[in-house]
This record gives sequence, structure tokens and C-alpha cells, in this order.
Amino acid sequence: MAGARSRNFTGWPLFANSFRPFFLLAAIQAALSILVWLPMFYGELSVSSAFAPRDWHIHEMLYGFLPAVITGFLFTAIPNWTGRLPIQGSPLAGLVTVWLAGRVAETLSANTGWTFALVVDAGFLALVVAAATREIIAGGNWRNLPVVGLVLVLLAGNVAFHVETHYAGAADVSIRVGIGVVVLLIGLIGGRIIPSFTRNWLVKFNPGRLPVPFGRFDGAVIGLSALALIAWIAAPLNMITGVAMAAVGVLHLVRLARWAGDRTTRERLLLILHVGYVFVPLGFILNAVAAFGELPPSAGIHAWMAGAAGTMTLAVMTRASLGHTGQALTASPAVQAIYAVIVIAALARIGAVVLPAYGDVLLYVAACGWTLAFLGFAVAFGPLLAGSGRRALATMGVPAPAR
Repeated sequence: MAGARSRNFTGWPLFANSFRPFFLLAAIQAALSILVWLPMFYGELSVSSAFAPRDWHIHEMLYGFLPAVITGFLFTAIPNWTGRLPIQGSPLAGLVTVWLAGRVAETLSANTGWTFALVVDAGFLALVVAAATREIIAGGNWRNLPVVGLVLVLLAGNVAFHVETHYAGAADVSIRVGIGVVVLLIGLIGGRIIPSFTRNWLVKFNPGRLPVPFGRFDGAVIGLSALALIAWIAAPLNMITGVAMAAVGVLHLVRLARWAGDRTTRERLLLILHVGYVFVPLGFILNAVAAFGELPPSAGIHAWMAGAAGTMTLAVMTRASLGHTGQALTASPAVQAIYAVIVIAALARIGAVVLPAYGDVLLYVAACGWTLAFLGFAVAFGPLLAGSGRRALATMGVPAPAR
């Protein structure tokens, strides 16, 4: 892996690194979207979107919030992968502006037209794919090109979402395409960073059994996951799909057990990565149960989206924000509270499907927990991401490293 190059950046620190604006804005959007969605769900509020309320909610989570997090991570990681200079300053601000324009265009698409919203919204991921491909090829880092390939599929899913809602009246296959990409990205990237970060910490603080690094078994699980997800995208309630999903879910549990997560309980910054990954096999297994007709399909979907995606994004966002701004890599009480409420939110959202008698209460718990977690991140990390960082440490209770 190449080391990242750097240049002196004298502008607003928010645009010094990609993770700064995208993590902050993604957190704000994730919280505000749920605050808007709950009254929309109960028919108490509407927006001027060409999408039906359900589709607007799904789109803004799947093709709005998550691409921002992915972009923040990707363009922060690529300089480390390639040794090339990071995207910063005006180009980064321009990319952020396109993402923001997409959010506005989607929300007002009933007035601006679905074609305009499609072009603006899809334009963001198109720029991300183009820039990431250029950087990886220029740096000769072919190993990570599949990550960009998955983002390209996410772009295709986003375009399909617009087309499907316009011509069919509601999104269906395009939702599963996007979710499938997100699950594979978590499996691929999580499978690299979780054992790596765990190993580094254990060697230093808790010598003994170490996690198994990414290898052939992991590659096979990712490949089988892709096949199972393709089957799920095409025929989610088919019995063969159910068998495939169950088998892959078990393989992900085996994979998780190889990473020594039980030895990380002393450091919540690490533990949350393992906890978040639990929702990946849970999603596969719940979708298998749904294929057998024993549960609504949304149980597994929310295990992946509220659980795996919600928890893993916050786990990565907090760790990267601390690490890339030179802060101590430890979870303060405020950060631990963020982790606690996102896990509660994920479990409540799954529970709202599994236990319909308590659905309304659990839905409110999930919405409140999700909103608190992401607003908590924005409040705790906002000063760190938008400024130099030292003043923000008191807000989070994070000890500043010795200089």
C-alpha cells in the first residue's frame, strides 16, 4: 500500500480532506431525512418530490446519504492506496455542491421534473466514479478497482431507480440493486479494515489470539455473497434464493468469528466495527426466512440498512475523523453514546417488523435513536471536521495526543 502524499492546504479546513464535508453533511442529512420521513409515513407531511413518500425515503437513504459516506471514505482512502495527492479545495467543494444539488433536486422534483432530478442526482456518482477510476489507474492500484466497480453499479441502480419510479410508479428491483451493492461494499471493505484494525490494537494492547487477515476464504465468501445477492435481486422470495441467503449468512458468521472481536471489548472504537458487521449475516438470514414465507422481507432489509449500514458508517466515520485529524484513537463517552443509540435504533427497526404489535412504538424508538446518533455525530465532530480540531476535543471528551 502506498503512502499518501500531501500538500500544504491554506483554505477552509472543511475542504482539506474528502471525509470532512461528506461525513458531516451525510450525518446531517441522515438525521433530517428521518425527522421528515416519520411524519410523511403517518401522512402528516409531504414534500414536492416526484417520488412517492416511500420511494423518497428509500432513495435519500440509499442513493443520497450512503453515497456521501462512501465518497468521503473512498477519496480519503485512495491517496493511501495510490500515493497520489488528495482531492481538496475547489474540486472537493464542487463535488460537495453537486451532491447538495442532488438532494434539493430530488426533494423538489415534482416542480423541476424527474429528468432534471435524474441528471443532477446521478451526476454526482458519475463524477465520483470518473475521479476514482482516474486516480486508481494513474496510481496503478488495480487491487482496489473492484471497489469503484461496485460504485459504478450503485450509479446504475440510482439511474434505474428514477426510471423505474417514473414508468412503473414505484421502485422495486433498483432498491435491491442498491442494497446489494452496499452489502458487498461492507463485506469487502469491512473484511479488510476490521481484522487489520483489530490486529494492530491487539498486538499493542492485548497480545494473544489475532484475527485472520483477508484471504482466499474471504474472497470466496464475497463471491458467494454476490451470487446470492444477484438471486435475491432477481427473485427475493424464491426458495432457492432463501437457501443461498441462509448459507451465505452462516459463512459471514464464520468470517466474523475469525476476527477476534471478543477480545476488543476494552476499546469500543474497535468493538463497534464487529457489532456493526453482525448485522450483515443477520440480514442474510432474515432474508432467507422471508424467502421461506415466515417473515416480511423488510426485516432483512432493515438489518442491512439500519443495522449494518447505519452502524458501520458511524463506526468508520468516527474512527476516520479522529485518525485523520491526529486525535487519539479511542471512543470517548460521547462517541460510545452514539454507538449505543444507533445499535438500539437498528434493533428497534428490525423489531418493528418482527413484532408488529409493537410496531408504532418501536418505529418511534428507531427514528429517535437514528436521529440522535447522526445528530450526535454532527454536533460532536462538526467542529473537528470544519475547523482545526483542538477546540472540538473538549466537546467530545477526547484527549488530545501529545505534540
